Amino acid sequence: MTDLAFAALPNLPIFEPGWVWLAGAGPGDPGLLTLHAVNALRQADVIVYDALVSEDCLTLARPGSQREFAGKRGGKPSPSQPDITRRVIELAGQGLRVLRLKGGDPFVFGRGGEEALALAGAGIPFRIIPGVTAGIGGLAYAGIPVTHRTINSSVTFVTGHDANGEVPSLDWTALSRGAPVLVLYMAIKHLDSIAARLMAAGRPADHPVAVISHATMPQQRILETTLGDCVAAVAAAGLEPPALIVVGEAVRLRAQLGWAAWPAA
Repeated sequence: MTDLAFAALPNLPIFEPGWVWLAGAGPGDPGLLTLHAVNALRQADVIVYDALVSEDCLTLARPGSQREFAGKRGGKPSPSQPDITRRVIELAGQGLRVLRLKGGDPFVFGRGGEEALALAGAGIPFRIIPGVTAGIGGLAYAGIPVTHRTINSSVTFVTGHDANGEVPSLDWTALSRGAPVLVLYMAIKHLDSIAARLMAAGRPADHPVAVISHATMPQQRILETTLGDCVAAVAAAGLEPPALIVVGEAVRLRAQLGWAAWPAA
């Protein structure tokens, strides 16, 4: 699409100076950016972006715009959340058009709510731009339906760690019984504990599991395993974050629906 054709699209807002647009970049493939996110990239003066935002997405930024990396990766040196928020507020206070670009959707395990509350408290005008969350887009690229009428009428998204980096304090028995399909974000570090909790709650050891590393990207890898074997299988395959873990019978449909040409682990 040409710049002229893009500009002619209806309902694309003007990015005003002093505003912060908090946007989701999707799981990585730039084709999954929304038009609103691309519009933001084309207007922003400064882009404060996370580690999970792909370089391909950033190539759509307006020439001359400033980029500031605010990546947060487990176990690696990274800016603190308060520091990132203060920096965004500072930039907006300078009258800049600030795009806070986050992987996936900013309100799905992305701390977007925390940042938006801080902006509201500081009197900074802001806009929320949803993105394709990895738990939807990543599964679609892996050929795993997040819902399927003959398998599950509900799905549960679960974070693999709480605010302190520990296994979430959840009712794992109720979760196991009530959620036919579980999609776990950021769970590789605690996969052994999570798998043990699910099996103790009644999920069988041969229950299907898929691990999707670098979802939607050319280096995407998909490992199909079982709940009882998943920890050893992930270690043997050398899979690393970012990764999604899917637990449930929907994983078996990948044998027929795995449309992407990328390799399995």
